[in-house]
Amino acid sequence: MSKIYNIYGNDAFTMTLELLKAANAISLVSNNNKTVALKPNLVVAGKPENGATTHAEILSACIEYFRANDIQNISVIEGSWVGDETMRAMKRAGYDLVCEKYNVPFFDLKRDKVRSVKTQIGNISICERALNAGLLVNLPVLKGHCQTVMTCALKNLKGCLPDNEKRHFHSLGLTKPIAALGAVMRPRLNIVDSICGDLSFEEGGNPIFTNRMFLGFDPVQIDAYGCNLMGLDLNQVPYIKLAQDYGAGDINFSNDDIVNLNAPENSSTYPRPSGTVKNLTRNVIENSACSACYASLVRALHVNSRGRNLKICIGQGWRGKNFDGLGIGNCCKGAAKNVPGCPPTANEIAKAF
Repeated sequence: MSKIYNIYGNDAFTMTLELLKAANAISLVSNNNKTVALKPNLVVAGKPENGATTHAEILSACIEYFRANDIQNISVIEGSWVGDETMRAMKRAGYDLVCEKYNVPFFDLKRDKVRSVKTQIGNISICERALNAGLLVNLPVLKGHCQTVMTCALKNLKGCLPDNEKRHFHSLGLTKPIAALGAVMRPRLNIVDSICGDLSFEEGGNPIFTNRMFLGFDPVQIDAYGCNLMGLDLNQVPYIKLAQDYGAGDINFSNDDIVNLNAPENSSTYPRPSGTVKNLTRNVIENSACSACYASLVRALHVNSRGRNLKICIGQGWRGKNFDGLGIGNCCKGAAKNVPGCPPTANEIAKAF
């Protein structure tokens, strides 16, 4: 099985560089086609801190890494969703400044030529710049989605389609076409921005600050891992298993496949947003919790309502103390009931409820 590289922190630029170096990403560039296309998630015109779009610093780090390894033909490619203009969205996210700084072209895939590609469900029209790249670097945001429950590596590829094909995907119900698209594209490098992905919606608004990023080579495995982090069962996101059936990758991973480059303590303590998150955590007693651990708890409370009426304690301030209730993470081993881990996944926490 493929390795998944995991890192915590607040500096997206440095975190991305560390992931690329640890994974020896340059080895994925073919000698026959030394072109790199960066494919972020730019679904709407929104700032990354709202939880919908890829942080601009991740693009900067990718450009610097590949340039340092003698790759000069680098571009940023993306097409926002049907209801928004790509160029407006790229400026809102700060990508225009990145492209200007590094003299890297940005290509709006809504204006790109397309090629009809045979898939498991029939032909799909895919933008040529995505197909022609020597290395397509998939830069999704791990977040919720109002139709597919979650979105990450596989669904991010939908931005490589013209608008008419995106509409066609929706008419087919999304599951089969997303799986089929993943099988023909199979991006070999996926760097996931899970710094503050939205809890429920693709367009942002309820960001959850995990201060985590991770890198993998198999988009199906990456999505299966993302489901686990969000507290979701794979059956809730059916396109992932179907993508495996179609030959896009493998859903399996174990703890031995996870390479942690640092610990959750490298991330900041969790900020206290209002709205949905505040309501979900109304019975949580937090004391110096790391953002990664707190985010796992929030996601678990979102997917399993049983936990919302429990007394839950979380944070480094509970170390060495005995107390009633449910304790989240290794810092809360003194709880009457404990979910171990540093951090535990949302899936593990939700099961404890």
